[in-house]
Amino acid sequence: MFHIERVAIIGAGTMGSGIAQVFAQVGYAVSLIDVSREQLSRAMASIERGTKRLMEKGQLGQVEQEAIMGRITTSLAVDEVRKARLVLEAIIEDVEAKTRLFATVDQVAPAEAILASNTSSVSITRLAAATRRPKRVIGMHFINPAPVMKLVEVIRGLATSDETHEAVVELARGLGKTPVTVSDTPGFALNRLLIPMLNEACYLLMEGVASREDIDTVMKLGANHPMGPLALADLVGLDTCLAIMEVLQQDLGEDKYRPCPLLRKMVAAGYLGRKSGRGFYTYP
Repeated sequence: MFHIERVAIIGAGTMGSGIAQVFAQVGYAVSLIDVSREQLSRAMASIERGTKRLMEKGQLGQVEQEAIMGRITTSLAVDEVRKARLVLEAIIEDVEAKTRLFATVDQVAPAEAILASNTSSVSITRLAAATRRPKRVIGMHFINPAPVMKLVEVIRGLATSDETHEAVVELARGLGKTPVTVSDTPGFALNRLLIPMLNEACYLLMEGVASREDIDTVMKLGANHPMGPLALADLVGLDTCLAIMEVLQQDLGEDKYRPCPLLRKMVAAGYLGRKSGRGFYTYP
């Protein structure tokens, strides 16, 4: 059985910090890596808030909370991946940036290390081709907020080995998640269904079919969704929604995946949702 003690997570944004918390909570040593010292500070503050909320709910004791925080170290250096047997990429949803990172990490990480991506749309086969270890490259797509959501999409590239796949499936289960294996196709399963729905909600708003509140209410009360599509788009990040729609349109070549012009306009304005304080709604 493939044994992992330390995990390196590259990218300390919303997803990276959430994934770091998930691993640390079940006992893994975590190296959280980012190019920005400020982003690393924000990530650690976010993890501390998240674990303290669990304390307030009685789900963690103070000793446990402190132990979780103590398992996470931060670094500005990619060389930290030398210590890990699993390296998980959680940077921006940009295929060129991810490909460059995989090529770099491949040069530094131990030969036996698995290289995983938290991508929500980029081809795992393409990322694997940038490395000398395509058998050990796989997708491990956590859902925001990672400490709460149970699903992990496990995406096999064309060359991903059975051993790598089995190790990651068992790893996800050990994290308390439910792994679902999907094919390496644009958007995989979740975002192939979800993001076009969020994009269509943007069209409804742009065309004046209903207000933002009413569009969200329709799906909450009519489809029993816990959150409306526009509020959910704000949670996901409008830039992430746009990036996924662009991948779907480019790789599948169908007009139904055309990003809504309103979505493009909001991203251009810097209205990215919760993380920027303003999206379809405003946030304190």
